[in-house]
Amino acid sequence: MNFHVLTLFPEMIQAGLETSILGRALEKGFISLEAVNIRDYTTNKHKKVDDYTYGGGAGMLMQAQPVYDAYQAVKSKTATGKSRVIYVTPQGAVFDQQKAEELAREEDLVFLCGHYEGIDERVLEEIVTDYLSIGDYVLTGGELPAMVMIDAISRLVPGVLNNNESAEFESFQDGLLEYPQYSRPE
Repeated sequence: MNFHVLTLFPEMIQAGLETSILGRALEKGFISLEAVNIRDYTTNKHKKVDDYTYGGGAGMLMQAQPVYDAYQAVKSKTATGKSRVIYVTPQGAVFDQQKAEELAREEDLVFLCGHYEGIDERVLEEIVTDYLSIGDYVLTGGELPAMVMIDAISRLVPGVLNNNESAEFESFQDGLLEYPQYSRPE
């Protein structure tokens, strides 16, 4: 499984996912992670990636050009060139275990992390295949939801967990919650 994250804060993604179980999975090659800085693809000499919304309103909007160019660079590196592109947004369908299982079957996943008031709709219409949310609240950006989804998906990739049965019998298996568990001693 190859994860590609389009973000303004690649260091946040790397710091959050290159430790613990996922860090070991990265080292062993069960998953790969590429955090792509959208600013690297702007044509603006000051690395600006946002602008005021057309028609006014509060806040700034991420521009289409740097997002699109960053996506094209990632697309050229994927095996098939046809990856699912997930835009993490409060307006999306709620991410759950069933969606994690579906996405774990993909070879490449691209996560698009918005900021400010979001991303210019023109680029979303062009590249996004899935709009997903982790709940009904607003965060400062899409990085935390992307990391949550990557964590949930990664544990379903064979080899990521030391015991593959751990992923087979999850808390949400068959729509039920897992029973209480206790550590030793009795």
